[in-house]
Amino acid sequence: MIDVDKIVGSIAPALNALGLDLYDVEFSGSGRARILRVLVDRDGGIDLEGIAAATEAVSPLLDAPPLDALLTAPYALEVSSPGLERPLRTPVHFRRATGETVSVKTRAAGDQPARRVRGVITAATEAGFDLLADDGTTARFTYDDVSQARTVFEWGPQPKHPKSKKASSLREPVTQ
Repeated sequence: MIDVDKIVGSIAPALNALGLDLYDVEFSGSGRARILRVLVDRDGGIDLEGIAAATEAVSPLLDAPPLDALLTAPYALEVSSPGLERPLRTPVHFRRATGETVSVKTRAAGDQPARRVRGVITAATEAGFDLLADDGTTARFTYDDVSQARTVFEWGPQPKHPKSKKASSLREPVTQ
């Protein structure tokens, strides 16, 4: 198992020096299909130049001590933004998502089955967060209650198109 915390501790300062925030680090896959995903962001959003700068800063750090000892087998480095529907894993993620619509999957506990809840985060602390659910109820969740959470991107209303005239009304009248 890869020590992701050690990777985070080694690459975060380099990203911070570029004005970027390390949003998350994920390591998945096995064998030659292993992927080290580094998610970066900054105020106002991240662009392609920011992603390129992050890649250039992170790649040499992964190949140098002490990280080279952790990452001995082949892997693909993927540097990306967290996206519109971003995963929420840490208290900081939940605080930044205050006021946003999220989808939360809870863990089964005792006689309570796992369930999905969608709503708006109204507050977040180090211990948990408050959610105003779509059905109007408010619930408090601890982070241990949650197995998965992510922001939900909502498309705006569709623009209204003017009613099109029938093709026959657009033709010139035929005179004989």
